[in-house]
Amino acid sequence: MSSLTTQDPIHLVQITDTHLYGKPTGTLLKMNTHDSLARVLDLVKGKEQRIDYILATGDIAQDASPQAYQHFITSMAELQAPCSWIPGNHDSMAVMEEVGAKASFNDKLVTLNNWRIIFLDSSVDGQVHGKLTDAELKFLQDSLSAADSDESISHCLVCLHHNPTKGNSGWMKDIGLHNGKEFFDIAVNSSKLRAVIYGHVHQELDYQHRGVRCLCTPSTCIQFKPFVTNFSLDKLNPGYRALRLHESGQIDTEVHRIEGYTIEADFSSTGY
Repeated sequence: MSSLTTQDPIHLVQITDTHLYGKPTGTLLKMNTHDSLARVLDLVKGKEQRIDYILATGDIAQDASPQAYQHFITSMAELQAPCSWIPGNHDSMAVMEEVGAKASFNDKLVTLNNWRIIFLDSSVDGQVHGKLTDAELKFLQDSLSAADSDESISHCLVCLHHNPTKGNSGWMKDIGLHNGKEFFDIAVNSSKLRAVIYGHVHQELDYQHRGVRCLCTPSTCIQFKPFVTNFSLDKLNPGYRALRLHESGQIDTEVHRIEGYTIEADFSSTGY
């Protein structure tokens, strides 16, 4: 666990689904993911006057190579803020733990002023869908219970990779968190949980589920079209999410997308 004290409100940036390769020439459906991340980071540097913490919510790498993770660490250093990352379905947690140790990217509990941020591993080896293990569910339960009984903590934010609710397109039916009900059964019993934040479906979403605010953030590369039956890419640009966590528990948030960028991707693809 790490603890930081900063100004109010707390300034967070969520970066997700970067899908980096070990080689900078690597492309995902014809989009160069190193290039698109660099453009998003330029946008972050232009938009954010201060960053207190970076939330990196999975699918950091497409090929799970040490070189891809090191490139991500080097890229985040440009923002001059601490960061925690969690794995997505394309990642290797073992490689992330090894590469991220020196950069202190592996913290799963972070306290910022009167907020506690909880990072969960929803990845399943070799599978696209997510599932929280019994140990991870217990970690969530214990972390929320500890926060509920800690007078110095007023609010909690939970981060994971997989969508904890059903995706909005037909092809997404089976790729989300397979034990979402168990996740929310724990979440709704916390008096201090203010939001759940995730990635995976490469979309901008802000909605309520069982009284819990859920926020999904676009990828820094390709985007998935909502409300379609079969896999389809959207023509929206890559982006990131900025969050302001207030001492009162209020969350102000906005998604920013790069502008003046011509998307190069395989829009005829039926999958990735």
